Amino acid sequence: MRQIGIVLLAASLGLLAGCGDGGAPEPDAGVLAVMGASTTSRAAGSAGVSAEELKRHIRTLSSDEFEGRAPTTPGGEKTRAYIAAEYQRLGLEPVGGSYFHDVPMVESTLDPSQSFLRIDVKGETRDLAYKSEAVFGTKRAAPEVAFEASDMVFVGYGVVAPEHQWNDYEGIDVKGKTVVILVNDPGFLTSDEALFGGKAMTYYGRWTYKYEEAARQGAAAALIVHDTVPAAYGWNVVEGSWSGAQIDLQRTDNGASRAALEGWITKETAASLLAAAGLSLDELTAAANRRGFKPVPMTGLKASAKITQSIKRSSDANVLGVLRGAEAPDEYVIYMGHWDHLGMDPSQAGEDKIFNGAVDNATGIAGILEIAEKFSAGPRPRRSIMLAAVTAEESGLLGSAYMGENPPVPLQQIVGGVNIDGVLPAPPAKDIVVIGYGASELEDILKTHAEAAGKYLRADPDSEKGYFYRSDHISLAKKGVPMLYADAGSDLVDGGEAAGKALADDYIAVRYHQPSDEFSEDWDLSGMVQSMEILHAVGAEIAASDAWPNWRDGNEFRAIRDASRAGN
Repeated sequence: MRQIGIVLLAASLGLLAGCGDGGAPEPDAGVLAVMGASTTSRAAGSAGVSAEELKRHIRTLSSDEFEGRAPTTPGGEKTRAYIAAEYQRLGLEPVGGSYFHDVPMVESTLDPSQSFLRIDVKGETRDLAYKSEAVFGTKRAAPEVAFEASDMVFVGYGVVAPEHQWNDYEGIDVKGKTVVILVNDPGFLTSDEALFGGKAMTYYGRWTYKYEEAARQGAAAALIVHDTVPAAYGWNVVEGSWSGAQIDLQRTDNGASRAALEGWITKETAASLLAAAGLSLDELTAAANRRGFKPVPMTGLKASAKITQSIKRSSDANVLGVLRGAEAPDEYVIYMGHWDHLGMDPSQAGEDKIFNGAVDNATGIAGILEIAEKFSAGPRPRRSIMLAAVTAEESGLLGSAYMGENPPVPLQQIVGGVNIDGVLPAPPAKDIVVIGYGASELEDILKTHAEAAGKYLRADPDSEKGYFYRSDHISLAKKGVPMLYADAGSDLVDGGEAAGKALADDYIAVRYHQPSDEFSEDWDLSGMVQSMEILHAVGAEIAASDAWPNWRDGNEFRAIRDASRAGN
């Protein structure tokens, strides 16, 4: 095993070195074999998605030799090399001269002993306790970031949504001020379908959007009020996720365009601060859910902060390849999945220190590779098929975010795409769950092929949790590209919904983000085979046509797509 690991590492480093000058890697048959890759491809028009091929990819990528596939590690290098070797075997072309597209990253670690968030409450100073009352950081890549005496303003949900005739910043200039923002979006608490998505979260409800909008408005700081139900997770998740080392993209301006401070405060802390300004959090929350809401100054309150942090710069890479279309090679259908997982943790209790990530997301990479295998068998589609195996999803969708900000091809030339993230090994189901159901016309194409396979579409039952905005496809969706995120169904042919729920519950309780997320030769992948066949058919229909599916009317990304297609 040790000798094989050395050979694998040498092969992966050799592949990466081979593309250092911008050229494509050139793995030969021997390298392909040692990496676990097949040296033969299917004949044109041959059989469909193979369970054995899916198993081969999952088995290899989730093996201990790949050390949990963490970015910027030897295991991550092996992973990228394996995927690139598969691309070459399948006849996929490099994009821009290389399969590897560097993603520059910066890691910042806040020093709590040298940092503070301080509120001046009518002349009395209150330091918010780090972790118990507030967590905060900055996207600015500097050893120290500070501001003083920033006026505070309650801005409701912090949303500017023209398609919903909604602007929480209307009538006020918040440049240099600290904005206090509610989590989720208007309509959630009242389940009013006339407000945004009602109970279902839209992108405007995601904390990522709220910080982006606050920066566009020129705010010095943005504080989101945590509330467990609309957030869909407890304060412990915020506290754990936002403390310690934080990884972000290296931004061209080193984050200068972002607010100096981005953070969360507990609901109790927010209520206390608002009360000091003579305001009621409950009353303001009710007002923020009604049309005509106006931002409210928190009179007498000023925020000051200092963030002291260490900075470490590094880079990793997305792995991109294209099967060039026969008639419209500059129009693309994209299949996306993240290749990374959590790596190794020496402090982990027990003997197993490797987070293998078999389901999350060796299955997704296996899926896109097997779909590409079927496309490569021919006939060649009219439009091009692009595969994007992206990095650093577990660190905050960083690889796909970089791809969205630095697209390898013009975004208006990407017709649409499919994201595959975490496919449970399960027998066939009667349904396919669509995350973000009702978002785009891609669902109409999915429905056709699902029904042809005897399946029905099911809306995401937890739409209020905003899962559509928590996976890699959102990085392209935010730029207007229609994206589909469908998951394996839970209504199993044998055992129904009870059996499907038992499988999902067992995975979440026992294996999700644990060393026990490992491959088993006993896995039943017949359900995954069906799902991949359907997702291949969706892409094949788009690739064969000259139609341009769009977001549905009223969707938050429709206007962005329309402007992009118009060349604006």
